[in-house]
Amino acid sequence: MTRLVLPRIARLLRRVLLPLPLVFALLPAPGVAQVAGDSAALYLAFGEKDGIAALMDDFVNRLRVDPRIGHFFKNTKPANLKEQLTDQLCLVSGGPCKYQGDSMKASHADLQIRRADFNALVEVLQQSMDARGIAFTAQNRMLALLAPMHRDIIAR
Repeated sequence: MTRLVLPRIARLLRRVLLPLPLVFALLPAPGVAQVAGDSAALYLAFGEKDGIAALMDDFVNRLRVDPRIGHFFKNTKPANLKEQLTDQLCLVSGGPCKYQGDSMKASHADLQIRRADFNALVEVLQQSMDARGIAFTAQNRMLALLAPMHRDIIAR
């Protein structure tokens, strides 16, 4: 599949997954169901915990400077956010991590996140996954696992 096709596929995914409406951060609530058979392979495809940590390092750095949504992260501690996100994606991808942070509903309750904000976060995650060389199919599987969280994140 050529790189020229990827933007069209990404737009299609945004139409299909995001209107559900979709993470960011994309972030799974504790106990999010895994896709059978995908979890161990997905964890490996993301480079296990070290690979996920490197991805979240890149992702958080991009989020903080993104002109559309950076303001949501100005009062966060980057190291803590990276650690929480690493544990969440590790868990969702089938890894041995445990997420011990707040629920998505509780941690996003007062932020008034709009669908456009959420979509921007997903775009930033896709940029980070591309930059880390994560296969497109693995990216799609991760996004599909994260998609149901939109219900707890988007407020308006």
